[in-house]
Amino acid sequence: AYAVAARQVGGLLARRGIGLVFGGGRIGLMGVLADSALEGGGDVIGVIPEALVAMEQAHAGLTRLHVVRDMHERKALMHDSAQAFLALPGGIGTFEEFCEALTWSAIGYHSKPCGLLDVDGYFEPFLAMLDHAVTEGFLDPAVRSSIVVDRDAGRLLDRLARVVAAESP
Repeated sequence: AYAVAARQVGGLLARRGIGLVFGGGRIGLMGVLADSALEGGGDVIGVIPEALVAMEQAHAGLTRLHVVRDMHERKALMHDSAQAFLALPGGIGTFEEFCEALTWSAIGYHSKPCGLLDVDGYFEPFLAMLDHAVTEGFLDPAVRSSIVVDRDAGRLLDRLARVVAAESP
């Protein structure tokens, strides 16, 4: 189901003319997402640290691949290049990068929307933890409510686009 969703998102991005900026990997859901966007004729930009290139994890067929020094440089370039942040189901790196984008939004570093594609309820425990943090007074309810969550990829992209449009000068 996760790979199907990644393929769907990649195809939708390409069909809608929305470029993809991602971690630059060829394996896992990142690779599936990138391949689908490329197959649809989309613009796909990867940003990958030198260490992962050395481990032969870089995707070779991208529109552009930026090889950077480290993860900090990677995230800065991805952040600067993005109009919105969208997380698909993933591991610790996905959670870390999503939470960083959300944190930066919360402290005013950007006003870009942060969205989660909740495939088969994958993010429900994470969202429950955030709800618990609100209840316990550790998270501003406005930050929690700013997260755009949907189980439907097309609807999620529509909702993120509306936030981007509303934030544009």
